[in-house]
Amino acid sequence: MGRGKIEIKRIENTTNRQVTFSKRRQGLLKKAHELAVLCDAQLGLVIFSHSGKLFEYCSPSSSMRQIIDRYQKATNIRIEEAGSQHQILCEISKLRNENDKLQAGMRQYMGEDLTALTAHDLDQLEEQLEYSVNKVRARKHQLLHQQLENLRRKEHLLEDQNSHLYHALVEQQAAMEHQHQQAAAAAEAEQKVSEIPVLEFPHFYHDEASRTFLQLSPQLHPFRLQPTQPNLQDTSFGGHGLQLW
Repeated sequence: MGRGKIEIKRIENTTNRQVTFSKRRQGLLKKAHELAVLCDAQLGLVIFSHSGKLFEYCSPSSSMRQIIDRYQKATNIRIEEAGSQHQILCEISKLRNENDKLQAGMRQYMGEDLTALTAHDLDQLEEQLEYSVNKVRARKHQLLHQQLENLRRKEHLLEDQNSHLYHALVEQQAAMEHQHQQAAAAAEAEQKVSEIPVLEFPHFYHDEASRTFLQLSPQLHPFRLQPTQPNLQDTSFGGHGLQLW
């Protein structure tokens, strides 16, 4: 697919114009160098940018002054010096006329010096002012709309932050109340435990030194063996009948 044809006219966008100038200037200088080297030609190239910056190229075997002198001899044209008085006066007059026109236009836009204008000129001036006012109002409305959108975004952001802080505060209060409830329950349980009476068993202990800690039961009465038959009450223990009493 081939490249589309580019319309040759002044590029309005300043950035695009500067980029195009830089690219095409490099290409032009490259072509001039190739022509001088390949064909052994003597050439000089002078370029002034839109800002007045100078770019130049001359063939390696000569200088720019030599090429200019050769051009003057070949065309029989004498190039006037840049600092001649006639050129300076012409430039001053031209700049003065342009300045006067601009000053008159500014006064007319302010509503002054309108006596010299015709009805057609006044109509054009009115249309221009209306067009300018419409552009100013459009720009003003655009800025107001942008400011309103920024304020709305800030409002939503502040609402989100407020909601987040509110939920965090509620959670913190709930956690503190839970801790207070736990502490109160623990204190109440401890108080109930402290109110339980302690059982004492004073009748389980005696002053006898021979009783130990394991002797906690009441003191039992001693048992005696008594024969049931009269003839067994002898100390010989010859009988078998015994009675526990």
